[in-house]
Amino acid sequence: MPDAADTAGLNIDYPGGELTVRMTGAWLNTTISDIDTQMKELERTQLSGAARIDISGITKLDTAGAWLIRRLLTALQSGRGDISVSEARPGMSELIAALPEALPVPQEHTNKPSLFVRIFEPIGATVAGLWVDAINSMHIIGSAVRGAQLKLGRGSGLSPASVFTQLENMGVNAVPIIALMSFLIGAIIAQQGAFQLRYFGAEVFVVDLVGILQLREIGVLLTAIMVAGRSGSAITAEIGSMKMREEIDALQVMGLNPVGVLVLPRLVALVIALPLLSVVANFAALGGAAVVANIYSGITYEVFLSRLQQAIDMSTVVSGLLKAPFMAIIIGVVAAVEGMKVGGSAESLGRHVTGSVVRAIFVVILVDGLFAMFYAAIDF
Repeated sequence: MPDAADTAGLNIDYPGGELTVRMTGAWLNTTISDIDTQMKELERTQLSGAARIDISGITKLDTAGAWLIRRLLTALQSGRGDISVSEARPGMSELIAALPEALPVPQEHTNKPSLFVRIFEPIGATVAGLWVDAINSMHIIGSAVRGAQLKLGRGSGLSPASVFTQLENMGVNAVPIIALMSFLIGAIIAQQGAFQLRYFGAEVFVVDLVGILQLREIGVLLTAIMVAGRSGSAITAEIGSMKMREEIDALQVMGLNPVGVLVLPRLVALVIALPLLSVVANFAALGGAAVVANIYSGITYEVFLSRLQQAIDMSTVVSGLLKAPFMAIIIGVVAAVEGMKVGGSAESLGRHVTGSVVRAIFVVILVDGLFAMFYAAIDF
């Protein structure tokens, strides 16, 4: 049997026509369930005369118990003129008085936005967000161009150690996955091209197909997409984590330029690494195409190299590599902008990392299409 001091008690009496409510024991969240029904019946009772609430017998009180008392007082005060409350233990009266007389009633949103608003409001928000992102991107680029200084006003220059560290992370460590992916892509293009050209007796032209397509378009585009997913997400996660831990604010307090310290070394490393990775991807893709052409179509390696020399020229190689620095800047800037927008939660970090990869890949593909139209316009 539980001790009486550990249970909530409620005694109701009417001496001389006056309502007297005596509360005893522990009025806690775990003990008031048994008397909640009595309290609700008491609140609905309509009696004339004064009322007296005796809470001197309460030994323990928490917010749940105080709310029952506050609710009873509100109900009695609405129908009676004279309500007296006995003295309580220290702190109990303050807790009861601090509670509101009634819980706020949630308002029903009856006015739904019109169909026009529901359709065009997300479009407007997206356009406004793109404009803000464009301004932030210009800020990142301008801060990088303004000066590579790490210390504002002191011109300490760009740290080579930071650039080489980022080169190792973004370039050297990415070589295996880039080479493997490009080898498989080149092999697939060669196999499918040879399969279709076989009907025309022109399987040897698969070398032209793979060489031109890989060197002009596929090589740098797929490499940029892989770098955006691998290195772009890492940049956003690193800068976003620093933003969450207020390390970027600490850099500004110290007088350091966050763009010079965090963003610029990564931009420089990307501009150097992406063209080199594109060269690796091109060699790997051509190697994969040569192997498949030899096995599937019987084209020897000597014939493959001879035909490749006839099919491509320097403009084919240069037209692809010219895109790489622009794509590298796009990936770095988009990743940095999304990293700077991270809030204080892990959900925000994940959302912006995902947004960084998606936006970088979209802009990279868009820029590749613009380059293709530009090359066609100048017959390059």
